[in-house]
Formats: sequence, C-alpha cells, structure tokens
Amino acid sequence: MKLKHLNGIVNLALTDFKLIFRDPSLRSFLLLPIILFVFVLWLLPMWVDQYDFLVPYLPVFLIVAVVENTQMFCFISSMVLIDEKETQVTKVYGVLPLTAPQYILSRLLIPFLFTVLLNVVLIALQPFYPISWWENLLIAVLAGMVVPVYVLAMNSYVSNRMQGMIYVKAFNMLVLLPIAAFFVPQGWKGVFAILPTHWLFQSIDAVVDGSDPALIFSIGFSFMIFLTAYFARLFMSRHFV
Repeated sequence: MKLKHLNGIVNLALTDFKLIFRDPSLRSFLLLPIILFVFVLWLLPMWVDQYDFLVPYLPVFLIVAVVENTQMFCFISSMVLIDEKETQVTKVYGVLPLTAPQYILSRLLIPFLFTVLLNVVLIALQPFYPISWWENLLIAVLAGMVVPVYVLAMNSYVSNRMQGMIYVKAFNMLVLLPIAAFFVPQGWKGVFAILPTHWLFQSIDAVVDGSDPALIFSIGFSFMIFLTAYFARLFMSRHFV
C-alpha cells in the first residue's frame, strides 16, 4: 500500500470519526460504554454481594457487557453510511483516490480499534475472573470484528434510515440470540453455531470456566473473517450504485 493511500485512509477515518460529534442522535450513543462500565464495575459487584443467586449468571453478564460494547459503533457507523447513501454523498467518495477495500478500511478502522480497546479495558478491570492478557486481547479482537460484519451486512441491504431502524432491531436480536445457548439443553446449543456471536459468547464462557478456548477461537475468527470478506464484496457491489 502506497504512503499516499495510507494517508488517505487515515485522514478519511479521522474525518469519519469527527462526524459522530456533529450529530446529537449519534453522539448520545457514546454514553453506552460508560453505562456498561458502571454496570460491570460497580452495580453488578454490589448486586452479587447481596444476591447469591446471581453468581452462576456472571459469565452471561460479562458476555452481554462485551457484546454490547460493540453495539455503539455498529449503530453509529451503520447510520453514517446509510445517511450518506440516502443523500447520495457516496458518489463523492466514489471519486476518491482509494480502492473500494481501502475505503472500507478507512470507514471501519477507528470503530474496530475503539471497540477492541473498550473491551480490553472492560475485561481487564472486571473483578470476577482472572483473565490472561492474551485471552483478553483475543476476546476483544473477536468482539471487535462484530462491528465490520454488522455494518457491512446492514449497508448491503438498507437504502434509507427508515429501513435502517427496522434492520437495526433485527440485527440486534441476531447478535444477542446466541445467549439462549446458555439456557437450553446441551444438545440444542449447536443450533446457534450459525450465528457469529455464538463463538464469541462460547469463547468467553470457556475462558472464565478455565477450559481450553483454542478451538473455539479458531472457529470464531475463521467465521468472522469469512463473513467480513463476504459482506465486504456485497457492500462494494451495492453501496456505490
């Protein structure tokens, strides 16, 4: 990759990030990580001390907190791209000296990295389980990959904000649905394997349980990479039309 292309990617990524702070409806979503940190670091420990029946559900609480950390930029980045497509701003981006993959990288680089950082900090500070730094990083990166998959899939099918709000509700249900695997008989857990966040959830559960998460991480990363590549191709074929 040439230096001028790298500079173009970085500049567009920074410009895209600044757009968040101009739209009050998007800016409000920046409060979500603060709420999650307050919940995990303060409220949940207090509740667990008072109510012992919550202890077996601590892995589920941690899983929900990690995946909800991804939802801030899943929503923000999706809405920014949908708005640009609806207002035909995408035609302007079409003349930028960047290839389509470089354009995607510029739009999703900061959301991905920011999401990874949020979860690295959250997992490091949570008081319930001793998690090694490398397991922490693998969980955070796997969770961060939810963002490009979500955003690229959303913008491959949605053409306006009204459609976007409907799809957001459906996508959020799909993201959280694999939680049900923790409440069904063992034989039914495989049903949720077709959903990418299932492998994220199972990797967290394996880590906090002390099991070997290597196979789960391998499947999870392979699945996320495949979906990212698939939806990137679909996005490139539809977004600039």
